[in-house]
Amino acid sequence: MTVIMIILAVLGGATLSIQAAINGQLGSRVGVFKSAFLTFSVGALVTALLIFFFEPKQAVSLLDVPKWQLLGALCGVPYIVIMVLAVQRIGTAVATVAVILGQLAMSMLIDNFGWLGNNAIPFSMSRLAAVVCLGIALVFIYSSSKPQAARE
Repeated sequence: MTVIMIILAVLGGATLSIQAAINGQLGSRVGVFKSAFLTFSVGALVTALLIFFFEPKQAVSLLDVPKWQLLGALCGVPYIVIMVLAVQRIGTAVATVAVILGQLAMSMLIDNFGWLGNNAIPFSMSRLAAVVCLGIALVFIYSSSKPQAARE
């Protein structure tokens, strides 16, 4: 089951890169906020249909959970807006690796301290090495994405 979840997470990441590339193009034509609005509108519609047809009955409703847990919904807005802006200027690969670096760094802090109700997973040197490697990858991807004339 773990391997299946990892594969699904990789596929989810791939779809985010496709979304970023498409939204970058759309945002350059219709505007950043209109592109973000379309993303959230279509996403809300699709999710509503998934809830209607597939969501099993839950003992707790959205109104019953601690209110701070509802703030997670706001985290998608800066991500979409930033990606629409960034992809237009630095490309899909650089923007995506930068996002993953931010996700990795923050998720390791969340894991280490058990923030937001998650189980604590201690920080380790191998986790630090992963962040450093991803930082180096970001530098290489960014430097190789510059036009040839700018590198010389």
